[in-house]
Amino acid sequence: MIPTATPARLGVVAAALGLVAVPMVGQANALTRHPATSAAPTVTQDRLTPTTATAGAATTAALTLHASSCFTAKTVGVGVRDAAGNNLDFPGDLSNQQICPSGLSLTTGARTFASGAYTVFGFYQDQAGAWHNLASQTLTVSAAGSAAGSGTSTPTPAPAPTPTPAPTPAPAPAPTPAPSGSPVPGKTLTWSDEFNGPLDATKWNDSSTTSYQYGNHNPNDNKLDWIDPSDVSVAGGVATFTAQPSSHTLENGKQAWTTGLLTTEGTQQGFKVKTGDYAEARVQMPSAPGAWPALWTWANGGSEIDSFEYHPDNPNLLELTNHVNFAQKYYTDANAVQPGQWVTIGTYYGANSVDYYVNGVKVFSDNTGVGANWSAYLILNLSISAGEYHPAPSGSAPISFAADYVRVYR
Repeated sequence: MIPTATPARLGVVAAALGLVAVPMVGQANALTRHPATSAAPTVTQDRLTPTTATAGAATTAALTLHASSCFTAKTVGVGVRDAAGNNLDFPGDLSNQQICPSGLSLTTGARTFASGAYTVFGFYQDQAGAWHNLASQTLTVSAAGSAAGSGTSTPTPAPAPTPTPAPTPAPAPAPTPAPSGSPVPGKTLTWSDEFNGPLDATKWNDSSTTSYQYGNHNPNDNKLDWIDPSDVSVAGGVATFTAQPSSHTLENGKQAWTTGLLTTEGTQQGFKVKTGDYAEARVQMPSAPGAWPALWTWANGGSEIDSFEYHPDNPNLLELTNHVNFAQKYYTDANAVQPGQWVTIGTYYGANSVDYYVNGVKVFSDNTGVGANWSAYLILNLSISAGEYHPAPSGSAPISFAADYVRVYR
């Protein structure tokens, strides 16, 4: 579950304000920077909203732009930087989108902000891989209950932290029907855990993973995780993952949180998903800042497919990522994906396309796939964000995430 560069592109925004035409100038990202050619079209940002928002409220952005001549951009989106230059971009970029003189409009996915002043701007990536930031402006986020900001760049003082109440135990889900089959035709249930009894140690390893640098913790992946087997409990047909501050200190000096992780790696069964399989989990999304649950795969230092990653600061968004043959989608669904709500998420690991399903409906085909001979272990876990790309925990209260089942069809 390695963070990708897409939601947190590097670079400092030029301070030019207002709606101005800008030539294609490479974004300050040493990994993807390419010189623009003299024949590049000029792109103009015609409109960008919002300029004000309320702290903690789900907020979307709307961008309108046009080009002096038609071309296809690899990515179009809306970037956000806080006063310290941290990347807090709106989710929901467009991919392989044509920009013409007739114009292009984009409405992003929703995210939340703390009170303060932010720099917001449209951006696009050309086919050579270079990033281009358009005209920037100030987004003023007012504290909840206060009047909207005036649009100046003076940050609104952040409120003093409020102690976070102890979490309410996750309610048991409604009875789940017996496995009725995969939405991918021709598949038969081949491996599963319904979490109807004690954790099955022949299926799950709850103490370590080779995806973490030190086996039970990984300070170099923007995580505060320190795996503790006691942080996964099974009762009432539900596996509950719980994270809380610990006495452990990571190698980067940050205080770790103990948390739960289950993987099929290092078990008696040693089960792996492979090309052609369909894996599915029914999970309850957390609501606390810092929560980072995911269902993903890992083997031999890679083979990673993220069936989903979730962050409560983007409450209706799932990150769907193929790291084997890179492809990614930020899928937004305010009805199916919400904090505290149960949702079924599945992945078909096709040789030529990884297909992603939400509540039994296909929502994304990446058309890159995993190849004919791919295989990997399953991982289901609750990570805790260290704050680089998404907020870290706002208090010390435990954070929970729950799963009703994991099933694999072959």
